[in-house]
Amino acid sequence: MNNPINPTNALIIGSSRGIGLGFVKALLQKPNINIYATYRQRNLATELFSLKTEYPQQLHCRQLDITNEEQISNLSSYIHQKTSQLHLVINCVGILHEGSLQPEKSLRQISSENLLYYFKINSIGSVLLAKHLLPLFRHSNKSILAFLSAKLGSIGDNNLGGWYGYRASKAALNMLIRTVSIEYKRLCPQTIVVSLHPGTTDTNLSKPFQQNVPEDKLFTVDLTVNQLLNVIDNLTGEDSGSFFSWDGSRLPW
Repeated sequence: MNNPINPTNALIIGSSRGIGLGFVKALLQKPNINIYATYRQRNLATELFSLKTEYPQQLHCRQLDITNEEQISNLSSYIHQKTSQLHLVINCVGILHEGSLQPEKSLRQISSENLLYYFKINSIGSVLLAKHLLPLFRHSNKSILAFLSAKLGSIGDNNLGGWYGYRASKAALNMLIRTVSIEYKRLCPQTIVVSLHPGTTDTNLSKPFQQNVPEDKLFTVDLTVNQLLNVIDNLTGEDSGSFFSWDGSRLPW
C-alpha cells in the first residue's frame, strides 16, 4: 500500500492460508508496517506462525471466529491497546463448500440451515467487522477497508443460476458494504470501503471447481494478491462503496 503513514497498521482477516496468507506475506515485504492477522484454527495456521517466528515485531496473530461478535469486539479492543489507527483492513474470510455443504445446483438442494451458514460467514461477519473496527478508522489518514466478494454475487451478471447460497450471501455482502461506505463517509471520511473480486484463485475454495477454468484465468495466490494490492493502491475517495474486479474494472451490482 502506497501510504506515507509511518508505520502502516494493517489487519488481514482469515490469514491461515490462501489469499489471506498471501496478503500477509506480501505486506511483510513492505517497510514500516505492523500486521494483525487472524486465524480460526491454530492447526491450520502453521505457515502463519512460522512467519510470526520470522517477523516477531511486525506480525501479531489472533484467533477469530467471524461468526462470533464477542470475538470481533475483543479483536478490536486488542488492536486499540496497541494503536489508535488502522490504515488497511482486508477481510478474506468466505465459504463456498465445507464437508456436506456444497453449492446448490437446483431448488431441490436448498436448506434454510445451509443458507443461514452462508450468510453468517459471507455477509454478517463483514458488517460486524465494520461495526467494531470503526473507531480505529477515526483519523485523518487515507485508509482502506476491503472485503473479498465474488463476481458470482453480482445480480446483474447472473446468467447461469445455481449456487443460491453463495450468490445470495455475496450479493448481501455487497449491499452491506455499500451501506457501510455511506456511514463511514460521514464518520471517518478518509476511509475507502470497497468489495473486491479476486478472480478464480488456486486455493482450497476453488479447487473442486477448477476443471472448467481456462489456464490463464486460474490465478496463483501471489498473482491474485499482487493484482488486488495494485487495485487497492489506486483507489481514491470517489471509489468508496464500489465493487472492483482484480483488474481494476468496476463490476455491476
